[in-house]
Amino acid sequence: MPDEAVEPVPPADSGRPTATPAQALSAMDDLIAASMVGQQEMAQRLGVNVTDLTTFAYVLQAGEHLLTAGELATKVHVTTGAVTGILNRLERAGWITRRPDPTDRRRVRVAAEPDAVARAFALYGPYYERLTALFASYSPDEIAVLTDWFRRATELANGYREELRGQDRGGL
Repeated sequence: MPDEAVEPVPPADSGRPTATPAQALSAMDDLIAASMVGQQEMAQRLGVNVTDLTTFAYVLQAGEHLLTAGELATKVHVTTGAVTGILNRLERAGWITRRPDPTDRRRVRVAAEPDAVARAFALYGPYYERLTALFASYSPDEIAVLTDWFRRATELANGYREELRGQDRGGL
């Protein structure tokens, strides 16, 4: 646990409240909990499970650079066998299609179905508009700090999860 006695550093003329590392950690825990519950509800509304929705989100994020099943497995942190099952479910439900890789016929790439994209954007669009407005209330320097923090915290979370998996395999 972070030390409650740590003095907060006041922001430079931002008008934002000060916070200690412990307060930031608590606020982050609240965001994570709200996001987890929210993802469950969003997935339920869309008729998929959270892992399938997360996989679909990575397909969307990739845009025109269609990902392979192996790349998706790495992003979702599942085995290639598990991602095959995920892709089978998403394909049966009309969320994705598999396309032959133009440079390697042994591989397929995953593309989002336009109707599924429309359904996801209809549900997530208003939320992302609100998040965009929230980010717009920050200065470019503050957004850069937030972005850096999100990236570094994601790397830390993924690294810690891998460390725990190593312990489960008897590696640590």
